[in-house]
Amino acid sequence: MKRITLALLALCLPMAAQNIATPNVPADIRVPAGHSAYLRLHAIGTQNYVCLPSASGLAWKFQGPQATLYLSYRWMGNTVLQQAATHYLSPNPVESGAPARATWQSSSDTSSVWAKKIAESSDSAYVAPGAIPWFLLQTVGTQAGPGGGTLLAQTTYLQRIDTSGGLIPQGACPEPGAIQFVPYKADYVFYRADRTQ
Repeated sequence: MKRITLALLALCLPMAAQNIATPNVPADIRVPAGHSAYLRLHAIGTQNYVCLPSASGLAWKFQGPQATLYLSYRWMGNTVLQQAATHYLSPNPVESGAPARATWQSSSDTSSVWAKKIAESSDSAYVAPGAIPWFLLQTVGTQAGPGGGTLLAQTTYLQRIDTSGGLIPQGACPEPGAIQFVPYKADYVFYRADRTQ
């Protein structure tokens, strides 16, 4: 029993003890003063595209992301990836009737944050060739978990950085409704308002 408790404690500590440096990003996706990074997670998943009618026939249209986010840390000499959150589209309960928003939900306390993109960058000094753009997103809704957890509910801004893959499929899509899941990776940096003394 003691061994199991210590193992669980080891998995929980990195989430609570992350020391996050503000990443180097293009000027147009910097987070405003008064907010500090508190969590950085690595996403592995897909950017999903659907084939729909367009003015010129059929075309791929972005449908949404689907990713698992991991906390990466060193433990006993090994790199450990601990699932920390999921990322997808869902309705924001604060914006009744609005389209589904980008959503991140904590795997530990099920707190959630919804955000909208307010800036993006494809600056080649930062963004790798063949990768989706880097984003700055602003929170438009949060929700605590059923037990009162607030890990992600304290988020005010997010950045999507260090992207690879995920670009819209090349070539014609075959038929209406066809879907392509394009693999991508990225880091998501979560910011919260600075505490006033």
